[in-house]
This record gives sequence, structure tokens and C-alpha cells, in this order.
Amino acid sequence: MSGPHDQPTPADARDAVGPTDATAPDPVAAAEARVVLYGRAGCHLCDDARAVVRRVSAATGAPWAEVDVDVPLPDGRVLADELGELVPVVDVDGVRRGYWRVDEARLLRALAAGPR
Repeated sequence: MSGPHDQPTPADARDAVGPTDATAPDPVAAAEARVVLYGRAGCHLCDDARAVVRRVSAATGAPWAEVDVDVPLPDGRVLADELGELVPVVDVDGVRRGYWRVDEARLLRALAAGPR
């Protein structure tokens, strides 16, 4: 997705949070991840997006991280204030690639294109 939503990932993104399972690699720290999923607890769309990110990460080996937008950053900001009702949001290599519903094919293409 391109346009006004293409913005870099905040430089101070936090460590990964969220559940993991034995079939997918554990999320890594957001600063180390190619894919960052911004979501929140109790969000069914976030659950769906997490499943897509896990599948794509497992298939490509791309490291990923999940950031809870409702947990304050060390500087006191809350990403929910910036991302509002867009969650879940997925960034690849610091570029916004989707929100609300994450498209698996689009995510695969973004990863195949390589880092910018």
C-alpha cells in the first residue's frame, strides 16, 4: 500500500510483545525486525493479522515483532494516539504496508522486494 500511510516505523519501537506458538519463530525486538505488527489485546483483526505475519515469517525467515499500541513507550507516548483506529498495522522495513486486514500476498511481495 502506498500513499499517505507510508511512514517510517518509530525509531524507539519497543521489544516484541504478544503470544507465540511452537510452529512459528518467536518475535524479535522491534528494532531487529523486518516486519512489525502493531496491535492490541482483544482485537480479532489483530489475531488474524498475527496469523498472517507468523505464516509469512515462517515461510520467508523474516524476523518479526509485535508491538502493543496501548502500552506507553519509554518517552511516554502511546502509539494508539498515532495509529488510532488503524490497528492492526503492519510495517515492512519501516514502510507501512497495510492496516485493518493484512494481505498475505502483499506482505510476501514487500519482503521479496528486499530492504530499502
